[in-house]
Amino acid sequence: QVQLVESGGGLVQAGGSLRLSCAASGHTFSTYALNWFRQAPGKEREFVARIDWNSARTYYTDSVKGRFTISRDNAENTLYLQMNSLKPDDTAVYYCAAADSWNSATMKYWGQGTQVTVSS
Repeated sequence: QVQLVESGGGLVQAGGSLRLSCAASGHTFSTYALNWFRQAPGKEREFVARIDWNSARTYYTDSVKGRFTISRDNAENTLYLQMNSLKPDDTAVYYCAAADSWNSATMKYWGQGTQVTVSS
């Protein structure tokens, strides 16, 4: 069992930066591919970024490429999302999620989410 808790959300002006964290409990944290998703008001939840268990591979949705960076620290059981050059369209609740492998489409564990609001 893995529990995920996000933090670091808040209100920021367009062009600003935020760093989200996702703290995990459970000794198997390092074996999972980790993901960030987001859900904007009135919209479906969408994929943002993924990182492999050993950080060898990362993948981003097109709208955040070059602005967001996903990383992880397996020693600290923590996942990060560095978000730069934020836009109002980035406003959403951001969720971290764990999958069994890089190719898994199904998330095994979800966090409760953290709100990011970008003002214009």
